[in-house]
Amino acid sequence: MYLERDQEIHDKAPLSKGLLLVPSALSLLLALLLPHCQRFFVYDLQAIKDDFQIWRLICGRIICLDLKDTFCSSLLIYNFRIFERRYGSRKFASFLLGSWVLSALVDFILVEAVWYSFGIAAAGNLPSGFLAPVFALFVPFYCSIPRVQVAQILGPLSITNKTLIYILGLQLFTSGSYIWIIAISGLISGICYNSKMFQVHRVLYVPSWMAKFFSRTLEPIFSSSEPTAEARVGMGATVDIQRQQTMELLDRQLMLSQFAQVRRQRQQGGMINWNRLFPPLRQRRNVNYQDDRRSEQQASPPLEVSEEQNLHHCHHKNSPDTNSSPSLTCMYLGVHFVLLCIYNCELGIGPAVTQLLFPW
Repeated sequence: MYLERDQEIHDKAPLSKGLLLVPSALSLLLALLLPHCQRFFVYDLQAIKDDFQIWRLICGRIICLDLKDTFCSSLLIYNFRIFERRYGSRKFASFLLGSWVLSALVDFILVEAVWYSFGIAAAGNLPSGFLAPVFALFVPFYCSIPRVQVAQILGPLSITNKTLIYILGLQLFTSGSYIWIIAISGLISGICYNSKMFQVHRVLYVPSWMAKFFSRTLEPIFSSSEPTAEARVGMGATVDIQRQQTMELLDRQLMLSQFAQVRRQRQQGGMINWNRLFPPLRQRRNVNYQDDRRSEQQASPPLEVSEEQNLHHCHHKNSPDTNSSPSLTCMYLGVHFVLLCIYNCELGIGPAVTQLLFPW
């Protein structure tokens, strides 16, 4: 399902798809196969001003000669395709055209200001490529795209759905020595066009006849049909938000299925039950308390039996009874018989008593 989304990720965004494929392919072609032709695509303001090479304003501001800039700008265009779906291809193309033209004028102003202020000649060292409109797109991205927190790290610092885009922009901003001039000019042109300052949007725009011409000729090449097998889940304002909601729903279902599988394995005894081997502290305390109570209950009956026996023994010891043991009775009678014989012998009637008791 994810592969199907990736294959049709540019539906309803043919201009973004063309800007992603064509400049990247030309940049790779110049870097690998035609390196001797790169001099025609150098963005040199000094040559434009001194030698009137006006064509460099077009060739030097379309194709990136640095592959790092090509990669970062392609990723940013890929993420900024949401504006083409929201505004439409014509309005999106008008924004890119207006910011591209305005940034060329701002480049001249910034280069001259740096030369007169700091004595730095940056006219011949500006990076080439379609970079200023990419930086201009950060203005509507900051103003119109809502900020949704994804995670929070180190206290106040938080990761949002826009963090990756800003990191890519920072990487592109630090990729060269003088690319900051292109970045500032792109941001200024984006602010002017987005805020409708000086009515720029009424002067720099794509006419309807041109939009119809390109929609009939080039749009069938780069456009793709909207995915029909994709389920409509959620009420997102854009297709990207709806797809994100669908992916979150699929992730939640996958997580619930994994939890159910783990619970099933625990019930079947397929996994180690650590609570059985190492019970919690509260459970250990309850078990120990129950064991102590059980041992006390088992030890208490012998104590009662022994006390009864002691009391019964003391009672028989103090008062001899006929229910005493036979050995004690025989001993008692024997002692009395001996004493009686001794007493009879002393009185002189011993032979008479003996003959009376034992006539045989």
